[in-house]
Order: sequence, then C-alpha cells, then structure tokens
Amino acid sequence: MTLDLYGFGPALAAGTLMTIKLALSALSVGLVLGLLGALAKTSPVKPLQWLGGTYSTLVRGVPELLWVLLIYFGTVNLMNSLGEWLGMPGLELNAFAAGTIALGLCFGAYATEVFRGAILAIPKGHREAGMALGLSKSRILWRLILPQMWRIALPGLGNLFMILMKDTALVSVIGLEEIMRRSQIAVTASKQPFTFYMVAAFIYLGLTILAMIGLYWLEKRAGRGFKRSAA
Repeated sequence: MTLDLYGFGPALAAGTLMTIKLALSALSVGLVLGLLGALAKTSPVKPLQWLGGTYSTLVRGVPELLWVLLIYFGTVNLMNSLGEWLGMPGLELNAFAAGTIALGLCFGAYATEVFRGAILAIPKGHREAGMALGLSKSRILWRLILPQMWRIALPGLGNLFMILMKDTALVSVIGLEEIMRRSQIAVTASKQPFTFYMVAAFIYLGLTILAMIGLYWLEKRAGRGFKRSAA
C-alpha cells in the first residue's frame, strides 16, 4: 500500500528543507545571544547583570508566536524608513529573516540560563589556576571556561534545539512555506487533513530523531577528555 500525496511530495520535501534552514539559522543566532546573556548575568558589573536578566525575563515572559508576529509586523515602518534612507523603497523584512530573529531571540533567552548554570558549575579553582599561570581573563575564558561550559551545557542546549525545531511551525502564520505551511496548502487542495498532518507529524519526528543522534555524537565527543581524566 502506497501513501497518496496527491503530487505534494516535492512541496513537503521543500518545506522540510526550509524548516531545517530556519532551525539552524535561529540556532546560530540563539547561541550567540545565549552566550552573551550568560556572560552578562555572571559578570561582576551590575549594569550587565541587569541587562542579561532583563533580556532573559522579558523574552521568556512572552509567547514565541507573539514574538514572531511582533518582529514581522513591527519592523514594517522601520524597514520602510531605512529603505528610503538607503534609496531602496519598499524594503521589508521577509518571513525567513523575521522567523530567524524571533526564534533565535527566544532560544537565546532560554540558552542564557543553560549557559549561566554551566558557567556556575565550573569550580572557581580552575579560574584561580589560570590566573596563577599568568593567563589573561580573555584566555581563561576561551581556553578554560568555555570548553568546560560547552560540555556541561550541551544536554540542555540539545533539548532546547528539539523544541526550536517544532517551534518553526509558528512561522507558518507569516507565510513562510515550511512543513506546516506546505501541509496546510496540501490540505486545502486535497481535502485530506488527516493524511497530510500525519505526514507532517512523521517528518517532525524524523527530524527529532536525527537531532537526538547528532546530540549523542556531540556529547560523546565533548566528554572524551573528561572521561579519561575521571578514569
């Protein structure tokens, strides 16, 4: 028995590729924002602590769907003004860019807490050892703190990424043709909602399984030196 997709197979494949691109783009933005937020919250400088805490609290307090809508529709006037200044009338933020910014912003807010917990889990003696060796603060951060933080934070970041992949479905409301948008179009044309929504569910499940395999490989690789030391 073969599954009849009414000719929408290639469209669903294209939607899957768009979902992967969106998830990876938002992940890149979110990791940078999360790391900066964590460094700000663990900084001894009070204004930076306030800035990191405000970002984390504000973004996590608003649903992801609202951030998608606010960023997509809220930048219309800003982009129009920028376009006029650059001599490019009609300049606008497309759905992919808006989705990347919105989902990256949300991922970064949650990643801030993951990174912060990982940084605080590193013994203070490691920093003191770096200072005793004459290392600068920047070298201590890049050579001692971040490699250990990555290993500790990786499981939490992996869980956030799996949530992020499913949150890409929210961007369908602003017209980005990812998996859910393509499925909705197929349902409208074929009048077979169960078939296409079930196919979409299996696609998301497949992507989640692939992400879990990749996460397992990264965790194993990140923990190699630590396991040898523990032995």
